[in-house]
Amino acid sequence: MRTAFLSVLLAAAMTLPVPLAAQGAAQDLVGLWVAKKRFGPDVRGTLTLVRDASGWRAEIAGREAAVTQAGDTLRFTLAGERGGFRGRIEGDRIRGHWIQPRSVTGGMRYATPVVLAAAGPSLWRGEVRPLDETFTLYLKIDREADGRLGVFLRNPDRNIGRNVDLRHVELKDGHVRLLGKPGGAAEEVEIATGSFDAGNRLLSIAIPGRGNSYDFEPAGALSDFYPRPGLTAPYAYRAPLPRQDGWPVSTLAAEGIDRAAIERFVQMLIDQPIDSVHAQDIHAVLIARHGRLVLEEYLHGTDGDALHDTRSAAKSLTSVLIGAAMQQGTRIGPETPVYATMEKALPADLDPRKRAMTLGDLLGMASGFHCDDRDPKAPGNEDVMQDQEAQPDWYRYALDLPMVAAPGASRVYCSTNPNLAGGVLARVTGEPLEQSFDRLIARPMQFGPYALNLQPTGEPYMGGGAQFRPRDFMKLGQLMLDGGTWRGKRILSADWVRRSTAPSGELRGLHYGYLWWGIDLPWRGTKLPAFYAAGNGGQVVIVVPKLDLVVAIFGGNYGDKVMYVPQEKYTPDHILPAIR
Repeated sequence: MRTAFLSVLLAAAMTLPVPLAAQGAAQDLVGLWVAKKRFGPDVRGTLTLVRDASGWRAEIAGREAAVTQAGDTLRFTLAGERGGFRGRIEGDRIRGHWIQPRSVTGGMRYATPVVLAAAGPSLWRGEVRPLDETFTLYLKIDREADGRLGVFLRNPDRNIGRNVDLRHVELKDGHVRLLGKPGGAAEEVEIATGSFDAGNRLLSIAIPGRGNSYDFEPAGALSDFYPRPGLTAPYAYRAPLPRQDGWPVSTLAAEGIDRAAIERFVQMLIDQPIDSVHAQDIHAVLIARHGRLVLEEYLHGTDGDALHDTRSAAKSLTSVLIGAAMQQGTRIGPETPVYATMEKALPADLDPRKRAMTLGDLLGMASGFHCDDRDPKAPGNEDVMQDQEAQPDWYRYALDLPMVAAPGASRVYCSTNPNLAGGVLARVTGEPLEQSFDRLIARPMQFGPYALNLQPTGEPYMGGGAQFRPRDFMKLGQLMLDGGTWRGKRILSADWVRRSTAPSGELRGLHYGYLWWGIDLPWRGTKLPAFYAAGNGGQVVIVVPKLDLVVAIFGGNYGDKVMYVPQEKYTPDHILPAIR
């Protein structure tokens, strides 16, 4: 969706503006400004399902809806699409997912887990906790040497500041203009306009496509803009606290990690200047060794209960889910044909390359589709697919894509591949993907709350973007490190772990397996093979088997090349040297 937003800004942009005369009041703009909007969703709380002689009905937040039943499956949608539910009767419980309205700022809907317990005869109750939608914008304004007001926009939720690339702000007679170079423009253009109320210290700016007008107020030292708001003492290590989530906890020293080195690393993250939109924005750092969590640090106002957008790191989850289904006996595997599985009948004129395509080709990013995510002209490019509205069925959209190579001939990074792989799994099992994930991964691996982003047709999007608590998403790395088991319970076969993480080919100059990246990391004069899940913004879960080590880092540098720093610099230069 980001390209659509950028095109709105570019269409609204003007030619190079004539600089306005410097105003004395402009000095009032110098400093840090913050605007935060909360978009709900408002429907939340206790969900009640009642069954009587006339059928089922649902009640939540003062609203009612009729419930349809098909076998053991229940569904309903509130009037005005304010939310909905789909789930299944399992003994004395009803287990399912709440489907919240479309996001205002991102356009996606999300599914969050709900469990309703029997509360009386023909009565079930459970709590709906949808993903909160907030959007935070920071404007950092400073006086430059030539007298102009320099500015950059920081947005930890989506990093639209990277896309619009603000450079200057101008103020005249209470009117404000924000100027920048969106999309790498050669000259500064007007990005947005607003007003400044000097008396009330209120800066109002219109942000197209993201909830309209935002009111910015001065932000002090306690702002989440800073890594440790309000804390000035040097960082001192503390061991993670135990939770009822399956993670044993320990200390750095007990697991052979140099505490002083890790303290220096975290302090470095805290001390890094935030002087541009490209400054590092690390939200969480976690380390586990010998199966025990030994470091858990959160920055910029985040904490262990907040869900974090994993972006394309969740592609690796698709591979894990397919492996978990195989472990449970589902007749699916790398050799499963894609088109024969997805189509009721194969057309006689179907491209032979499509007939030959297998699930393994999708998992290895070797489908042959014209779908390179780095090529905006590719019809299967993720942004192209998500921005178009002619075909809301993204499985159908993928199947209709033109081919540019034979399956298996070459690897091209393409989010359509893992998403279609999820579709193949759903066709084989006949079970909604969200139910498969909850049954095979979330519950046995003791996940807490999560939010699965959905396609327009309602199926979970397996190309990335699901949100999890950092401790939970990190478990996928530990699962793979432990050969497919979590706390002694087998989730995947050891063979699937090996096949998924083995460097069977090259993609973007790195090793690649089944939706897991591979890299060789330096350690004490040698190279250690590692594999990892990675996503836009700086989301990484890195596994170094020979050190019995898992590192998880989450950030907000979406769309910015500094997102690669966690795996390319932080892990090899700061964390690995601390391992004894």
